[in-house]
Amino acid sequence: MPLNLPVVDTPQGVEKGALYVVATPIGNFEDITLRALNVLSGVDMVAAEDTRLTGRMLSRYQISSPLISYHDHNEAERAPQFIQKLQDGISIALVSDAGTPSVSDPGYRLICAAIQAGIKVIPVPGVSAAIAALSVSGLPTDAFVFLGFPPKKQARRMALLKDIENEPRTLIFYESPKRVLSFLNDALAVLGNRSGVVCREMTKRYEEFIRGHISEMLADLSGRREIKGECTLVFSGKNKDNPLSAESLESSVSEFLVNPAESPGELARKIALKFGISRKAAYQMILSEKAKGEQ
Repeated sequence: MPLNLPVVDTPQGVEKGALYVVATPIGNFEDITLRALNVLSGVDMVAAEDTRLTGRMLSRYQISSPLISYHDHNEAERAPQFIQKLQDGISIALVSDAGTPSVSDPGYRLICAAIQAGIKVIPVPGVSAAIAALSVSGLPTDAFVFLGFPPKKQARRMALLKDIENEPRTLIFYESPKRVLSFLNDALAVLGNRSGVVCREMTKRYEEFIRGHISEMLADLSGRREIKGECTLVFSGKNKDNPLSAESLESSVSEFLVNPAESPGELARKIALKFGISRKAAYQMILSEKAKGEQ
């Protein structure tokens, strides 16, 4: 049931002619902030990515501000219209379907145009899927790189991954359920078997966190008939976890020498998965360590 949150009847502090960039929930309407509710109820209009979805949220909190659509397909046309309204003293709240506008969502063009026109742009912070996922990832949070949605085409996606394969900071991506398996396969091939988490349906009823190495995430999701819900993926940076050390490698090679029934190729595969390196590099290390043991 909706909570009886204190919404100001006559909101104070909503400036005329200002553009408010308002973060909204990513799934659970109760994650809305009190300030966001007050701003949304006090502005002259709300520019929404999906007026139906935003309309349901506003209705829940008995907010009747006029809604106007603003999305990727009409952004070029609507942005100049909104700038004119702002210059005429109309206050506008910009919202996306979920999370913070312009962060992998429409809004960038309007915000840039407003700044260039000397219009006041005011953030109303709140939920961000990227930060929510990072906060529960168990990976370093002192430095991270947010990369949004990877390219849909594999060639461009692989190029992006190769550009960042040596990035030491924690990596954050968004991906659709239709492409998450393809992306994980490409990430495994380029980045190696890093640890991380796939956050699916965050804040919703079927919220799920799939933790482990990329190969384990792949194994889990590949076995499903259908994958639902947008995904936020967080991977460790280069050498941030399971760094390949001489001691750990020697231990793995010793295991092979004790059990000669396991081929060097199979051991190389296991080491490559464990330490996030190429199978070729792992194989060469095995041969080198084996040669030392035979001296």
